[in-house]
Amino acid sequence: MNEQNKPIAYYHLPGLFEHFEFYREYLKLYKTRREYFYDWCEIGSIYGAPGNCIWGGGRIECGSAYLEEIVDFMNEYRISSRLTFSNSQLKEEHLEDAHCNQLLSYFVDRSDCRCGVTIYSDLLLDYLAKKYPDLYFVSSTTKVLTKVEELRKELNRKEFEYVVPDFRFNKKFEELDCFSQKEKDKVEFLCNECCSVGCKQRKECYEAVSKQTLGIESDHKCKSTFAKNGYQFSKAMENPAFISIEDIKNVYLPKGFSNFKIEGRGLGSALVLEMLIYYMVKPKYQIHVRESIYLDNMLDLF
Repeated sequence: MNEQNKPIAYYHLPGLFEHFEFYREYLKLYKTRREYFYDWCEIGSIYGAPGNCIWGGGRIECGSAYLEEIVDFMNEYRISSRLTFSNSQLKEEHLEDAHCNQLLSYFVDRSDCRCGVTIYSDLLLDYLAKKYPDLYFVSSTTKVLTKVEELRKELNRKEFEYVVPDFRFNKKFEELDCFSQKEKDKVEFLCNECCSVGCKQRKECYEAVSKQTLGIESDHKCKSTFAKNGYQFSKAMENPAFISIEDIKNVYLPKGFSNFKIEGRGLGSALVLEMLIYYMVKPKYQIHVRESIYLDNMLDLF
């Protein structure tokens, strides 16, 4: 709760590595011009993974920003860093990967805020929990949890601080309303998915990316009509499972839910900016935020 006893929405934002240069400019505004932003929302974390991380999944990561800069930046703004290690195909021999371990050790040792890991594999979960006891863990949406029994079981696992269910759970209020407040506090909704609610291949798509990350060939082809056109926020907003700012303020927060994940680490920074403006910036100041970002000649968004 804030000073006026209003519930707060915590956004978990995409592109810790992938959009680092963008966040340097965006968070400068977020810190210095708070009047631009809604007072009922805050940034809970920024998530992502750099290239060549075999523990990664969900997306083929491409970010490569320098680690020291990222950690110092996140410390400056007192925001939690989340490493996205959601590969579903990991085996015992992958656990000792030097690159992934060094990356995580760097964040754990140098971050002022607790670091999190978004995770799929229980094998990796057990390994990290023992080796890095100060981490918190997020159950990945790549598990595609669509049944209430599955979701409730995951929410009651003590290992997880947050659980991201499949986006098709977003509007199942008859089931969501039955959760205890302790369970609601752990639910992290994926707000802006573009994939069709009728898609039956979602888990296969995630598994294919996990295999590719490990250098394993996959013959899976996404058959979604959305795939050929790429991600479009306008299309996501038409999705029956889309969570709007009105939904967050008028439905989810009053029901006791407070965590919301914005997808977009594989998208361009300009599109990420539009999504963050929609979710965080008051309408009368949206042009000010756009001008501040776009007119910065040091930032190449396109």
